[in-house]
Amino acid sequence: MSRTAVVVRAADPSDAPSLRELWCDILRKGRPDEQLADVTSIVSTACASDERCVVVAEIDGEVAGAVYLEAATFTPLNLEPAVLAVSPHVFAQFRRRGVGSALMEAACRFAEEHGISHVQTAAAAEARDANRFMARLSLAPQATLRAATTGALRARLPQGRQASPAASSRQRIDRVLAARRVRRERVPG
Repeated sequence: MSRTAVVVRAADPSDAPSLRELWCDILRKGRPDEQLADVTSIVSTACASDERCVVVAEIDGEVAGAVYLEAATFTPLNLEPAVLAVSPHVFAQFRRRGVGSALMEAACRFAEEHGISHVQTAAAAEARDANRFMARLSLAPQATLRAATTGALRARLPQGRQASPAASSRQRIDRVLAARRVRRERVPG
């Protein structure tokens, strides 16, 4: 069986429906039309920038996978230039056919075009195959990215640190008033 060639190209806005389907699990939660609008905006912004690119991999004219590339720095504190390869995803029916490698090759080309010597990417912690693939490509773990809603985070923080200055001031006044009430009740009258 011969292997069908993977064609890699820059995405255009007409790819948005396929990209929404490919990335639906990582896009913001919402209706499909909102996600489609988000992807269309992302692709349009990338098309207008030299520092960003959405790359699509095709097999037989059908979108097989994609990756978002951005020339950035390692972190806001480590200003070493790096290409961030965000969400290199491949549709299940196209896996193990060279699509992921083609997308990461595109990331290397993008980095070289920008004179950048590092590529970084991330895969979901539970994505075992994706993490193995990245490890095989010599991409070593650098950090663990964690996320929580502000409400969930606030609920786990020590209570003394949660109060805003206005709230703690209000709490102090409430305590003073409660203490005065208790004293008044104790005074024989």
